[in-house]
Amino acid sequence: MLLIKVENWIANYFFRMYLPDEVMNQIEDKLLPICIWTEEEALDHDELVRWAIEIIDEQFRRQKF
Repeated sequence: MLLIKVENWIANYFFRMYLPDEVMNQIEDKLLPICIWTEEEALDHDELVRWAIEIIDEQFRRQKF
């Protein structure tokens, strides 16, 4: 089993190297305003991840990358 830290590094690498800019922009457009205007302690990180995954899954189904 991989350490969480290692999994995060792998995910971050994939995100930066292979995710198309269009998909990354959609994720940023949805999450950035929430992250800017909400205190760190009040953020629901699980929900943010779910929203990002929904965007990635939708684009994957459309074969955008």
